[in-house]
Amino acid sequence: MDDAAAVEGFSALAHPTRLSVFKALIVAGPDGLPAGALADLVQVSPSNLSAHLAALSAAGLIKARARGRSRIYAVEMDQVAALVDFLVADCCQGHPEVCGPVMTAASKGC
Repeated sequence: MDDAAAVEGFSALAHPTRLSVFKALIVAGPDGLPAGALADLVQVSPSNLSAHLAALSAAGLIKARARGRSRIYAVEMDQVAALVDFLVADCCQGHPEVCGPVMTAASKGC
């Protein structure tokens, strides 16, 4: 991941509603959530949610798939992993063991 992609990912998460949407989708796991249920869960209107989903999608953090007439949204875990890796790639001047607490914390959520 390059700096520009990392900035886009972090920028997409740097909004309270988008962060709430992202966190709800992390909890939902790979099955994801339909847009309507997601809007209810984070308490935003469908039109407002649409703009936030577009920003998260443009950053590559989420993906959508069709299920009947619904769109199901889920976190793009490979992209999230790349974002976390970007943060710790140059950890502690070549001493990755120092980053153990960060990696342990990240693995607790999985």
